[in-house]
Amino acid sequence: MMIIEQLWTGNSARNFFYLVACSNSGEALAIDPIDPEMCLSTAKKNGWDITRVLNTHEHKDHTGGNEAIINSTNAKLLGPANADGKIANIQEELHEGDMIDIGSSGQLNVLKTPGHTPIHISLFGHTDRPHLFCGDTLFNAGVGNCHSGDPEVLYETFMKKIAPLPDDTLVYPGHDYMINNLGFTLDREPDNQTAKGLKEKLKDQDPSNALITDLGLERNINTFLRLDSPTIISVLKEEFSDLPSHPETKTVFLKLRELRNSW
Repeated sequence: MMIIEQLWTGNSARNFFYLVACSNSGEALAIDPIDPEMCLSTAKKNGWDITRVLNTHEHKDHTGGNEAIINSTNAKLLGPANADGKIANIQEELHEGDMIDIGSSGQLNVLKTPGHTPIHISLFGHTDRPHLFCGDTLFNAGVGNCHSGDPEVLYETFMKKIAPLPDDTLVYPGHDYMINNLGFTLDREPDNQTAKGLKEKLKDQDPSNALITDLGLERNINTFLRLDSPTIISVLKEEFSDLPSHPETKTVFLKLRELRNSW
């Protein structure tokens, strides 16, 4: 069995990171382990051996724990191909379609998901229930910023890589921004009753025991997966009066990402 441990750091950036372990061998993969002490102590408590560290992209709040963990475990560092020296000491470059074995418990399929940054990757898991480790590409009820990336590229990632995944795919993002993202959803789509109810339900959520959404729910609460919504388009036209009555989905996505930058 593949075991997934979502770890809440409680830091100012509200990072999650992950340990993915094989129940048979105890081998574990650490994904974006920004808090080395928490990562190592969790592995020790569970009797897991961290053999690999993987970064989804180059930002320091995802790579900052690499050195300490590797020094303690002699783990191998995996990262996206063509990182151009932005992630130090990658030992195995990962390309679209590569498979990562988690002991004998399952595999993670590498997806190239740029946009937040030019070299971002995500991992799609093949077990009884599919799951996606999406770094800063997809958040609960939102998407990553594009300050060091490209929103047009992020749109292509959403259309070609995220949208086709099955509804029951569990979403494991790199940060907990869900309440704020639900606020943006409701600002764009005030009649979204699912988002409204969920925001109220989760207002006192402990991020160390966060709700794990799936893509079926995300398609109901995530504005960036609801680009055909008449309400979203209507409200968007109040901000951008030159928007046509039936804008292309790409235009809607880009305008939403522009608004989210300063919301």
